[in-house]
Amino acid sequence: MTYKPRTYRRWVDPGSLVSFEVIESQTDLAISAIKNLEPQARAAVLTLRQDLEDYIKIDGLFLTSLKPVNIRPDKSCIVKMMADAAFKAGVGPMAAVAGAIAELVGRELLKYSDEVIVENGGDIFIKTNKKSVIGICAGEASPFTGKIALEIICGDNSLGVCTSSGTVSHSLSFGKSDAVVIISKETALSDAVATATGNILKAPGDIEKGIEFAKSIEGIMGVLVLMKDKMGSWGDIKLI
Repeated sequence: MTYKPRTYRRWVDPGSLVSFEVIESQTDLAISAIKNLEPQARAAVLTLRQDLEDYIKIDGLFLTSLKPVNIRPDKSCIVKMMADAAFKAGVGPMAAVAGAIAELVGRELLKYSDEVIVENGGDIFIKTNKKSVIGICAGEASPFTGKIALEIICGDNSLGVCTSSGTVSHSLSFGKSDAVVIISKETALSDAVATATGNILKAPGDIEKGIEFAKSIEGIMGVLVLMKDKMGSWGDIKLI
């Protein structure tokens, strides 16, 4: 796989928060917190990756399946989280891996910082005490890139804001959307549902169908779809 620099990170303005990166193998996180927590974040990433790799060694289907799979009793937290999200969305467990890592690293860092943002390839765990603005990258050809953003207010909860694309990302997608953004309280679930919704979108005429699918899944708070010059949204989505 060819590594593509995550140039969209140049748009990030963490305000008063301190930003740092953690890169371990395929995991590439951009993190913001009230102080530099790179050692704690790296330790969490290494543990999560080891747990996942150990499980895949005994259950290779977990890595390759494009459908939900039943998992063995000796499961770790990340394996269970990914499997649960996959069953709700109707996709393979690896569709939730980026969101699950972002969420579990974020939860760990909340022990040390009351504000945490963890971005993992367009999948974001966020807990902030003030309004946040998340820009949307839908590819250089999209008329929406750099023109619209999401306003996010977490309140007392952390949120998962995840994006899937059939035209931009290197991740597997069977659709052709420029961007599908899903918001829920679970980052792993947002990740899996973004993939599943994106798979439905073959043409702009499928936008309503994709939104109806995302709406039907318990826990989903909002969905935004960008495809060519068309846009559709539902739920707790505030565009600015």
